[in-house]
Amino acid sequence: MTDGQAKMFDEDAAMPARSAAGKPSGVSEFAPADHPRVPPAKVGILLANLGTPDNYDYWSMRRYLNEFLSDKRVIDYSPWIWQPLLQLIILTKRPFSSGAAYKSIWNEEAGESPLMTITKAQTARIADRMAERYGDSVVVDFCMRYGNPSTKSKVRALMEQGCQKILFFPLYPQYAGATTATANDQFFRALMQEKWQPPVRTVPAYYEHPTYIDALAQSVERAYDAMEVKPDILVTSYHGVPKRYLMEGDPYHCQCLKTTRLLKERLGWGDDRITTTFQSRFGPEEWLQPYTVDEVARLAESGKKRIAVIAPAFSADCIETLEEINEEIRESFEEAGGESFTYIPCLNDDAAHVAALGEVIEANLRGWLD
Repeated sequence: MTDGQAKMFDEDAAMPARSAAGKPSGVSEFAPADHPRVPPAKVGILLANLGTPDNYDYWSMRRYLNEFLSDKRVIDYSPWIWQPLLQLIILTKRPFSSGAAYKSIWNEEAGESPLMTITKAQTARIADRMAERYGDSVVVDFCMRYGNPSTKSKVRALMEQGCQKILFFPLYPQYAGATTATANDQFFRALMQEKWQPPVRTVPAYYEHPTYIDALAQSVERAYDAMEVKPDILVTSYHGVPKRYLMEGDPYHCQCLKTTRLLKERLGWGDDRITTTFQSRFGPEEWLQPYTVDEVARLAESGKKRIAVIAPAFSADCIETLEEINEEIRESFEEAGGESFTYIPCLNDDAAHVAALGEVIEANLRGWLD
């Protein structure tokens, strides 16, 4: 083959396939010859988690924290008061401490946070399940509310792949304005940029879904079976929000309490073997109580020397579980006289968790694919 023939071959290979009518594939035979290519129609499934910095250096952390703490769903104080405080004080100091915390848990081999690693694994396993069920009719991807990959970029990518319907799934078992709602907000903002806006659905909270509760229970049973001496009590630690949010109608607190109750009933336990707490408070106002960091110390002082902690509000291990629970909260317990502290990992990409998420997705796809 001559160089000229090779060039022609390469150019021909790069051209879109043509129909018998001479039009590119993906274009109706009734459309004009210059009509842009339209990919085969698919349904997009977009998983969404909180987010992660690109790295743990100062500027990566500052960009991430600025986006996160500027979200009015997260901090709803007047921007005239909050933004000067955030930009001039908090963001000059906090990137250093938060960066050190991320560095202590960073997946150095992959060059990313554990949340990113786990979310990729969850997405791959859910994609396999969806492909088995629906073939090539679906596209599964993930985005982050803060940081990368952005919600906007992933909505655009799904549209480019021909997704004419999108199911958006915030990976928060319990609904909160600061998690589920802000993820949905960002999704709808992304749709505002699209010329052709597809029909969409958002997945509601799944805190009481039987398969999710069963997956939680299985993780507790596995952890307890591996211990020679069982914990005195299981602490279910949920991410905190200001108590004011509950008074303003946010259902998060009630859904957390119900998750704990359903988990207790599934395990067949009494009230004395499990308790609910809230972690990660920020700022001067009162948050949901009891605070995990204080409650584990109280438990140790009251004679509960062996405890286990699980975090049912997190679908994947992250800074709040791997660093805050497994380091700060553990330290509080041990300094108060606690002797045995066991952190039970999040469900992550465990098969039972993937099955639960798959069932939730399939229920919300009814009418679109079934």
